[in-house]
Amino acid sequence: MGGKTITRADLAEAVYRRLGLSRTESATMVEMVLDEICNSIVSGESVKLSSFGSFIVRQKGQRIGRNPKTGREVPIPPRRVTVFKPSNIMKKRINDELTGTGSSNSAAEN
Repeated sequence: MGGKTITRADLAEAVYRRLGLSRTESATMVEMVLDEICNSIVSGESVKLSSFGSFIVRQKGQRIGRNPKTGREVPIPPRRVTVFKPSNIMKKRINDELTGTGSSNSAAEN
């Protein structure tokens, strides 16, 4: 099931091939999109990408954890975490791909 990991460079290459921008412009566009997503998440906003999924910031309270090496209890401070929730369309595509009933159409393949 394991496959290739898609990198920023791979995304920029896909933009380059599909849109015909220069490689530099394509890389800049990918960086701008990722920066916008990151800045929104850092400011506590949810990011919803239709047909893809949502990045949601959740607040976790303080809790007691355990050091697995020593077994000693340690406090884990409150923090914010980002979770990704795939859309129903994405879930369907993933499961269709698993069962062989869907068509593969990722940016990295074209």
